[in-house]
Amino acid sequence: MRTGLTKQEKTTDIWFDEKNPIIHIRTHNTDLKNRLTAYAVAHPDQCRQTDADPDTGCMEFEICKGRFSFRLTAPYSEERRNAASKAAKKHSGNLTHPIQKDVL
Repeated sequence: MRTGLTKQEKTTDIWFDEKNPIIHIRTHNTDLKNRLTAYAVAHPDQCRQTDADPDTGCMEFEICKGRFSFRLTAPYSEERRNAASKAAKKHSGNLTHPIQKDVL
């Protein structure tokens, strides 16, 4: 979708306070919008879409605090990166799906 916004202008804002049990999310991120929309359809008592701007592609949601989380991951060590690379190279010849073979 062309919105006239630069990537820098396509933001995601997540705000909440310690008192209110609701998290407010305003985003241009397509994957997050799709995931929140699907979640709101499946669990309307936990999440709902509150606004959408078709001109900019922005959508806003409210979700219960206990339903949204942030995942922090530690960076991989050089040793772990090398081991994963070797394992991927070793198993890359075992691909059975034709599209996967074309990618390699």
